[in-house]
Amino acid sequence: MWVNAQTMAFAIDEINRNANLLPNVTLGYTLYDNCVELGIGFRGALSLAGGQEEQIISNGTCTGNLPVLGIVGDSSSTPSIAISSVLGLYRVPIVSYFATCSCLSDHRKYPSFFRTIPSDAFQVRAIIKILKHFGWTWAGLLISDDDYGRHAARSLQFELSLSGEGCLDYIEVLPWDKDTDELRRIVNVMKKSTARVVIAFVHESHMINLMEEVNEGWTATAGVLQTPQFMPYLGGTLGIAIRRGEIPGLREFLLQIQFHYAIFAPAPAGWLEGGGALCTGQEDLENVNTEILDISNLRPEYNVYKAVYALAYSLDDMLQCNPGRGPFSRQSCATLQSLQPWQLLYYLERVNFTTPFGDQVSFDENGDVVPIYDVMNWLWLPDGSTKVQNVGEVKSSALYGEELILDEDKIFWNFISKKTSKVFCFVFSTIYLFSFILKIVCISPSSAFLIFLLLPDSLECTSCPEDFWSNPQRDHCVPKKTEFLSYHEPLGICLTATSLLGTCICAVVLGIFIYHHRTPIIRANNSELSFQVLLSLKLCFLCSLLFIGRPRLWTCQLRHAAFGISFVLCVSCILVKTMVVLAVFKASKPGGGTSLKWFGAMQQRGTVLFLTSIQAAICTTWLVSSSPTPHKNTQYQNDKIVYECAFGSTVGFAVLLGYIGILAFLSFLIAFLVRNLPDSFNEAKLITFSMLIFCAVWVAFVPVYISSPGNYADAVEVFAILASSFGLLITLFGPKCYIILLRPELNTKKAIMGHGT
Repeated sequence: MWVNAQTMAFAIDEINRNANLLPNVTLGYTLYDNCVELGIGFRGALSLAGGQEEQIISNGTCTGNLPVLGIVGDSSSTPSIAISSVLGLYRVPIVSYFATCSCLSDHRKYPSFFRTIPSDAFQVRAIIKILKHFGWTWAGLLISDDDYGRHAARSLQFELSLSGEGCLDYIEVLPWDKDTDELRRIVNVMKKSTARVVIAFVHESHMINLMEEVNEGWTATAGVLQTPQFMPYLGGTLGIAIRRGEIPGLREFLLQIQFHYAIFAPAPAGWLEGGGALCTGQEDLENVNTEILDISNLRPEYNVYKAVYALAYSLDDMLQCNPGRGPFSRQSCATLQSLQPWQLLYYLERVNFTTPFGDQVSFDENGDVVPIYDVMNWLWLPDGSTKVQNVGEVKSSALYGEELILDEDKIFWNFISKKTSKVFCFVFSTIYLFSFILKIVCISPSSAFLIFLLLPDSLECTSCPEDFWSNPQRDHCVPKKTEFLSYHEPLGICLTATSLLGTCICAVVLGIFIYHHRTPIIRANNSELSFQVLLSLKLCFLCSLLFIGRPRLWTCQLRHAAFGISFVLCVSCILVKTMVVLAVFKASKPGGGTSLKWFGAMQQRGTVLFLTSIQAAICTTWLVSSSPTPHKNTQYQNDKIVYECAFGSTVGFAVLLGYIGILAFLSFLIAFLVRNLPDSFNEAKLITFSMLIFCAVWVAFVPVYISSPGNYADAVEVFAILASSFGLLITLFGPKCYIILLRPELNTKKAIMGHGT
């Protein structure tokens, strides 16, 4: 982090000395150490952005509480989310050099957030390209318990499911502290898993804890891990790293810094006696080989450099605005004396410049930089030392899209042959010999992506055919399980039995009505239409059977057509019955005799036929234009095939249901209006109640059907058909059967007309 801060200071010093960039403007800065604590970083950001004066006083001095025009940082995703959530409200520009969470690409939620490091979304896609290149398709996943880990894992799962290039066997969250029991549990999961690739989105310290538990090592471009005890496992590592850059003049700038040392504790026992010396602060560092002054591998530092220059170029573009041709209200320009952060934000969104190293820097609509990663390879040299070399790159461009470029001839592997070399594998077994390929892909010393691969001899991964899935041992393909609403499962049996029961009850009621067709209660309630309603209800019960069983082309085409026509026939008869009741009542009044001539037997049949033919036309149009077809659905579970009928046209199904709903609503409305007619047995009351039940069932059906997965959607539709059919059957014919069979003394003309007791 010290080098990052000094890189920022160097960049600002370099800008101030550049006569062509921000002439007559001197940039200053304030540094805050977040101490890897969310609260400290958040308070620091608020301190930077708070207490701004309304105007800059150009008096030749930089004293006082001057405004902060932009923030470089934070280095982690979670603090960046917190800071951006608040400072985004004030449109204070924030340019992070290390926060990679894909969630920060939501520019509506974080409108002032930008970054010079690619997001996890591209990081994940880059890793998937490497996995695909080497044929690694079965893996486990380790993540940190923070926004970085969770969002990276979510992106990885989404991209794998989208591409179909691989699967995850398990997902484990590494603890923040060194919880030995939890780490040992995770190691056991890895041991028992059949996956030989482990992917990790974790911080270095967390991964070191795990590697110590399994006697393995962690990798990054950090030298701390390039030690002899780790190199038997890490030699040959292939990984991605932040784009390396060169910053001319940085080493000389660092050498000018006067180092001061504070002794907080005495030297270790025997240190001075063994020839060790104490630092005085006057040492000449120019000829000392130290990591602090090593500028050959500038990665996060290069991102800091680009972030500072992005803010500087944005400010320079803003100051070059010509009055009267500006981007703000009334074509005005922003001025340095009354500059607002949101005005600088406008130019930061459009900044475009090239670094001395030759990299173009600009931001897309999400605040993300043009993504690019270096592909690195660890060499274990014969003398025991290590060397990291660049063997390719993963980048995105408008012309070629996302591409992986590898020089495989340069790649060093930790064995003679990938398929024949044998070493002991201490992670999975201490006695079993494996072909051992260790791959670790990392982003940085503090947040990294890890893959290590353990392959048995001559193991080859092949994709199973579409309708097959790998067995638990992952050594051959087996047919996927199939699922549909079957006649042989309990749910299908219950629905089938209920459908047949309803059909039988309809037949019994029809028999009762035929036998007693000369009695007053049947003759008074339009016996012909009653018979038609019973026949249509039988069809409604029977059509539900088309939804049970494995979907075929003819059942998919017939099920909704039969359902729609059967219910329209039933509801049409009920609607006509209701209209006849209304016409009879009007005819009983003085001067209303003409109303009955429009509801004779022929007119009633014609109305029912006309209303039903409209539904038949809707079904025909649907079947001809976009017919329902059988469909194999694997969205719910990859190892299972759910057979279902695809609608073909959702609009067709909606129109079919909508037409039934219109007729039912009209029946309910008319029946409700005539429910208080003076007849003792007024069928309008029964129709009102039946239509109320019918509408309630189908209104509840729509949301439940949409939210039901797989074969449960068919079960929901069958249940709705049966429930509404039983509702009509019981409410319309239950009272009549009760009078016919149990209260025959009420089945008289006097009782029906209300003249008897």
